[in-house]
Amino acid sequence: MDTALLAPLQPDVQRLLDEHAHRALLRLAVVGSVDDGKSTLIGRLLYECDGLFEDQISAVRKASQKRAAAARTEALAQGLKAAAGGGEEELDFSLFTDGLRAEREQGITIDVAYRYLSTARRKIIIADTPGHLQYTRNMATGASTADAGVILVDARLGVLPQTRRHAYIASLLGIPYLAVAVNKMDLVGYERATFERIGSELADFARTLGFEGVRLFPVSASRGDNITRPSAHTPWHEGGTLLSWLESLPHQRRLDGAPFRFPVQYVIRPHQDYRGLAGQVASGTVRVGDEVQVLPSGRRTRVEAIDTFDGPRAEASATESVTLRLSDNVDASRGDLLAHVDQLPLTLQHLDAMLVWFGEQPLDATRRYLVKQGTRTTPAQVERVLWRKELEDLSEAPAETLALNDIGRVRLVCRRPLLCDAYQENRRTGAFIVIDALTHDTVGAGMVLGPAESASRTGTSLVSRAEREQRLGQAGAIVLLPATPEAAGRAFALERRLFDLGRVVATVAGDVEVALALSRAGLVALVHAAAPQLRRALREEALEARAKWWELDDAETLEQWVEHLTSEAGT
Repeated sequence: MDTALLAPLQPDVQRLLDEHAHRALLRLAVVGSVDDGKSTLIGRLLYECDGLFEDQISAVRKASQKRAAAARTEALAQGLKAAAGGGEEELDFSLFTDGLRAEREQGITIDVAYRYLSTARRKIIIADTPGHLQYTRNMATGASTADAGVILVDARLGVLPQTRRHAYIASLLGIPYLAVAVNKMDLVGYERATFERIGSELADFARTLGFEGVRLFPVSASRGDNITRPSAHTPWHEGGTLLSWLESLPHQRRLDGAPFRFPVQYVIRPHQDYRGLAGQVASGTVRVGDEVQVLPSGRRTRVEAIDTFDGPRAEASATESVTLRLSDNVDASRGDLLAHVDQLPLTLQHLDAMLVWFGEQPLDATRRYLVKQGTRTTPAQVERVLWRKELEDLSEAPAETLALNDIGRVRLVCRRPLLCDAYQENRRTGAFIVIDALTHDTVGAGMVLGPAESASRTGTSLVSRAEREQRLGQAGAIVLLPATPEAAGRAFALERRLFDLGRVVATVAGDVEVALALSRAGLVALVHAAAPQLRRALREEALEARAKWWELDDAETLEQWVEHLTSEAGT
């Protein structure tokens, strides 16, 4: 085609693209119990807002005709003439979102389906989440990034336990706005009393969960009542349509104004003159020249440059993927986090969290799991389950474990501290997943509440490190001896000499956790006979725990060791 013919259209195309780019984005999760009509409602919304391609509509129309023909054949075989009658063919709107073969065959949603919709006022990303109890974990995944939620209730069945579970999970995940859509109103004759009874029951339940706004809509997803256009069947409803509510919601909760958080994903070093830290800005804004702190090392530096695929930038905000170059050649790698020096995150090794359990096997407090938060993965253990949420009355029941789809509060101990924020303050850095260390299956999704509430209740020592140092007259430290038989043989001689000089010393045979515990208690731990991998782990753990530590040189004599540790090290 001649490009000259397209030239007059380019300004209009560019204008449309600019308008589209500046429309506010809303992430929407549609939840509810099985067969409440979630996929049908989304399909209807997409169809009436021109969010589908012609080939999609054609394919669904053919599939709908096949289903209708099969239903008529079955009805004739059973002698049901009324059901076998003709009439206008109707689209099965659920087929626009049910993409898996198993979903189409069973008529249920199994996995999360994401669909895109654009109106004159905003862009909407819709997550169609499954309603089956078996797939509650998929529902939690789909709702984890949503800015608003629509919960459907079958007008014939009313509020079900699974409906309550989904509403509670939505509130737990921080969704502020909720629409209660009482669906299939056409099957109950559009009775106002039925709508008000069901809507009020679920709305009252939802308000106890802390949603900022709850709206009620009587809808029929298959007929299109009150979805994009007001329905003549419900003249008593004055709450408008579902689409108008979506367009009226405040702009998506952006993280631009939150504290700056930058989890390092990868270190880019194509040559010796370039070293950049690549990742996505989780929250906040960073500018060239800002003073930042690298955690957990605590090193301070400044942002020298912000590089992107499109070239250098003066600043970068939340959700943008960039590469930061720092003024100083500080040690930082995947799992570290950059933050402004005056707005540091929490550094938690012992924390309380809400946990949604996904695993087929119940939570085992005697086992170790892996916790992945941001770009950091660390071994962790559930110290105990504080309580399990009973969704019928929202009571907190005592529990020793969590089974599939249970929700509870747990006390977690991580081997390495998490660099995080409370989930209610920052969803990006306050969320984590729990991984089975043996199977590598994701078995739980967690939300950080904060530090463990009470040291006396958790068994944490009530004596601070400063108090121990004052009482002992020394600071705790870790001394890593050379990995040679000769050095290991001199460990006890070094222990004797330091003890005679008034130091409180203990010798450890390569146990990382024992060495860290001793240093926290104010003792000097002499570590010997450590395998190479344990020595590396010890260095990393000591650095992240901010423990004092020194590594001795095998070429030095015992006297030199003693002098070094008592003078320069100050132990």
